[in-house]
Amino acid sequence: MTRERDADAETDSAIGNAAATEPGAGTEFEAYDRDRDGVGVRNRVLVVPSVICSHTVADRIADAVPGAVSAPHDHGCGQLGDDSERTERTLVGVAANPNVAGALAVGLGCETVQSDRLAGSIADRGVPVEEVAIQREGGTDACREAGIDLATALRARIETERERVGLEAATVGVVSSDCRPSSLESADPLVGRVVERIVDAGGRALIAGNERIHAHPDAVRERVATSDARERLDGVADSAYDSPVAVTATRKRAADATPEQVRRLWGNRPVRDVLEYGEWAAHETGVALVDAPSAFDEAATALAAAGAQVVIHVTADGIPTGHPIVPVLTVTGDRNTYAALRDDLDVAGATTADELLMSLRAVLDGEPTSSERHGVTSFAITRVGPSV
Repeated sequence: MTRERDADAETDSAIGNAAATEPGAGTEFEAYDRDRDGVGVRNRVLVVPSVICSHTVADRIADAVPGAVSAPHDHGCGQLGDDSERTERTLVGVAANPNVAGALAVGLGCETVQSDRLAGSIADRGVPVEEVAIQREGGTDACREAGIDLATALRARIETERERVGLEAATVGVVSSDCRPSSLESADPLVGRVVERIVDAGGRALIAGNERIHAHPDAVRERVATSDARERLDGVADSAYDSPVAVTATRKRAADATPEQVRRLWGNRPVRDVLEYGEWAAHETGVALVDAPSAFDEAATALAAAGAQVVIHVTADGIPTGHPIVPVLTVTGDRNTYAALRDDLDVAGATTADELLMSLRAVLDGEPTSSERHGVTSFAITRVGPSV
């Protein structure tokens, strides 16, 4: 899956000379039909803690059940209002991702985000789900044993047959996490060309990284296709950061970039929708922007909750990244980074759009990414405000 051209070749030249892919040529993949929104490209049982206090038990349950994964986080306790609603909405969205065949909600018993309510919301999305709580079961060990039994039963119910589908069934998440020159000039345009291919085939692309919206709202607004999406975009653009911590290096670099540079990540296709963090993507085809920061772990969770089956991560630094629910295809535009970390990255920036699309198709078809081979995952949810 990993491809690299001559190390002396200019990355920009390779991207600029990318040839067109024949429609439908080699772009089909096998997927699991969930009888709900979307098709899955992985077959996970998700063990999801409703609160930070139950994440260790959730981890231990997942470790004991083949094919199960956990999503540990530091939320669900002492959260108020919008913050609590975001956490619950995001956890439900992640559990409803088509890569999830079944879910087990694990609670403590006294948390803000209650596990029984979480399980009920997941069931409403058509996902096979079970629920267990530490206090109700009589403690950590008893909850672990009960959870293993429930997760094992869910695993036994998983559909193992796959069917061939085309790119119109693909929902691809994208996050470019640093806005460094090699990303803006090399990797972002490469990914943008692939986004165009996916959209032209009838698929969907979800783009995270609200620093780009904050930096150049008018330039992004020019690409928005509907009045509803423009109104949502204005809400994202007008949101203020009161904490100086939020003024990240990525946001500063996005402000220094040109408007055209920040839009290259989704090519020349119009924006059909703008999604809240944790919101499910309802548009049938095209590009949607997701109100999530470009920090990878928070962005990937938002993209998974929106329905992405796979995430393309652009990084100049080459930090190995993965996610428990969605495979992550890591792309760098920095030749030195790729040379130093080629075992931890999937695609070099000198790859053509055709080659990147084929690498993406292989991941959709089941080929593991570097992070999947190495067992690297991270999971985080963006907070609205402090917990109490």
